[in-house]
Amino acid sequence: MPNLKDLKNRIASVKSTRKITKAMQMVAAAKLRRAQEAAEESRPYAERFNAVMAGLAASVGGSDTAPKLLTGTGSDQVHLLVVMTAERGLCGGFNANIAKLARQHADKLVADGKTVKILTVGKKGRDALKREWKDSFVGHVDLSEVKRLSYADAQGIAKEILDRFDAGEFDVATIFFSEFQNVVTQIPTAQQIIPAKFDKAEGEAEGTAAIYDYEPSEEAILAELLPRGVATAIFSGLLENGASEQGARMSAMDNATRNAGEMIDKLTIEYNRSRQAVITNELIEIISGAEAL
Repeated sequence: MPNLKDLKNRIASVKSTRKITKAMQMVAAAKLRRAQEAAEESRPYAERFNAVMAGLAASVGGSDTAPKLLTGTGSDQVHLLVVMTAERGLCGGFNANIAKLARQHADKLVADGKTVKILTVGKKGRDALKREWKDSFVGHVDLSEVKRLSYADAQGIAKEILDRFDAGEFDVATIFFSEFQNVVTQIPTAQQIIPAKFDKAEGEAEGTAAIYDYEPSEEAILAELLPRGVATAIFSGLLENGASEQGARMSAMDNATRNAGEMIDKLTIEYNRSRQAVITNELIEIISGAEAL
């Protein structure tokens, strides 16, 4: 059984930890609101952009003049996985869940005889994957110095991906991030960005889409907008990640604070019982000594 001094030190240590976790919870709650607003405000633009691009892609179809970013290289042998996680930890399973989804995707591709290359965005994803997939790493983007994410950050990542695609380094690119639902729910998501895939707008039935005449041609517009679409998808993923990270951290620190409180209560009870036992033993010794006299 630990002595009174050890118990007292442990109680003081846990109380200090509770203060830290409580402070981190409050900071995460303050950051969450701004990050959530940014993620939610980006969704309508991304959805409408994808709807317009889906219409253009459908009109071009399998044309020989269609941009390479839409049709692909004609092969799916080499896959680039862009794993986007946080630069910091202490946010529950947020980083681990994204890395797990990427790991499962990579394992499936390798089992099918494909070649996997990995580009990491965020230190935690790189740390989680480096033991098994270190030889597959082709690059890393460090955002630790970025105070607030901007579209320019996404453009920089998109440029690196597009340069690698133009150089023939891969055939298919997929980004991994966590879609924000609420404080306790973040959904790990995989989204293919090269060759581009676009879903139809919600509520748009077959054959009901409006017909537009484009100037210049659909191919020319797609050639201009598809690179921007890659950057838009990456930026949306980064914003979703930002909100998911703060939500997960807020939830994790809340749990840690409550656990610390429960531990303090248990240690306090143990301390009081030990103290009472010491006092009782001292009284027995005094009474025994008095009786001996």
